[in-house]
Amino acid sequence: MLFLSAVRASLLLLFLLTSGSMLSARPNIVLLVADDLGFAELGCQGNTDIPTPHIDSIAREGVRFTDAYVTAPFCSASRAGFMTGRYQARFGYEFNPTGAHNEDPDAGLPVTERTLSDQLGAAGYTTALIGKWHLGGTAKYHPQRRGFDTFYGFLHEGHYYVPPPYREVTTMLRRRTLPNGLSKGRWISKDGETIYTAHMGSNEPDYDADNPILRAGQPVEEKEFLTDALTREAVNFVDRNKDRPFFLYLSYNAVHSPLQGAERYMEKFAHIEDIHRRIFAAMLANLDDSVGAVLKKIKDTGLQDNTLVVFFSDNGGPTRELTSSNAPLRGEKGQVYEGGLRVPFLMRWPGVIPATSVYSNPVSTLDLFPTACAAAGTKPQKKKYDGINLLPFLTGKSDEAPHRHLFWRIGDRHALRKGDWKILRQRSKSWSLYNLKEDIGETNDLAVTMTSRTEELIELWKTENAGMIDPIWTPRRKK
Repeated sequence: MLFLSAVRASLLLLFLLTSGSMLSARPNIVLLVADDLGFAELGCQGNTDIPTPHIDSIAREGVRFTDAYVTAPFCSASRAGFMTGRYQARFGYEFNPTGAHNEDPDAGLPVTERTLSDQLGAAGYTTALIGKWHLGGTAKYHPQRRGFDTFYGFLHEGHYYVPPPYREVTTMLRRRTLPNGLSKGRWISKDGETIYTAHMGSNEPDYDADNPILRAGQPVEEKEFLTDALTREAVNFVDRNKDRPFFLYLSYNAVHSPLQGAERYMEKFAHIEDIHRRIFAAMLANLDDSVGAVLKKIKDTGLQDNTLVVFFSDNGGPTRELTSSNAPLRGEKGQVYEGGLRVPFLMRWPGVIPATSVYSNPVSTLDLFPTACAAAGTKPQKKKYDGINLLPFLTGKSDEAPHRHLFWRIGDRHALRKGDWKILRQRSKSWSLYNLKEDIGETNDLAVTMTSRTEELIELWKTENAGMIDPIWTPRRKK
């Protein structure tokens, strides 16, 4: 009996040691998401006027993707894609609730869809969303009902970085009519801290209406500049959970409007003459320092080699609104030209992903779901996933292209890319065809001269579209 008891104790100890070893071997997973950041706005993407050394370090220590795409050219639908690993049109969610539409009970990521946080939480990960959600503003869509243990942030599409009266920042707001009665140009307050601009022909959205900063489900009064506050919460989360595998979705609202630059960063870019661009630069530099603080915490806690870090933007930059550049791409946020869909995308996992590598085959933010699951050693449910595990392609185990083609349907905006060829129609009945290898700026429409190629890709788009469903919600009506 004593011998059997000793054997059982030894086996139990071996099991616990083995389980602990396996647990510690599973990487932490950190998604750092920028909002409305243009393709060309990082140093590693060619920007020379706004230094982004901390974000660039992810590319230097890992991989930079040259042809990375989101599934929609605006926030909510794009997030629905990467949080599920499925084209959002597959479950009827392809539009962008804004303002009061956020509180429509039908506007949100359908509760039938399993999120990445659901998947990783079920595998034993501690999960957190810090920042912007924008996948439903009513109770059933709350992040803590979608797989997140911790939530600190807001539910709608945007938020002011400081509350009125906007102290210690320079603020630029859109106005249809300026205080001087004009509908063109800019108006600047006497202290220079408030600028109204009429160049967009619309008023600044009411971002903060019924959209408080929440800790879990309770409103809080946040006194720090919001980018800094989200960073504070993320650093604290990493510190609290350094002894267990965690999934951190740090969803910054920078550099999304409203344009508000903190004084210390405005001073740093005083040499930029255009106040519009200067505020944007201040916001981006603030974001970069914030990413740096999170990366430092990961390093200081000894987690760097066991943490998969991904940085990307949720869609292309709205150039007219923010100055956010997508050069040399055509178009901007809201469009299915490359400037609306192709985004900066960086990934780091020391010892697994080779450093300073560049990957040029087309990839999608859909790939985050299966890649994270593979890293965590968990298998997704038996459901049609559109993303591909990128690890074999990044580690040299596969030299094929991950995707045969990529598909887009966002209302009346449609596109498909296969190899170097892309078709699109932007709110019209006619398709355009571009060769992206020879014409990255989509200036030379080949649809008329290469009809067979155009028809081939249209048929492929139709085949993919047959697997999608009608929208379950639109901003105008419900189905």
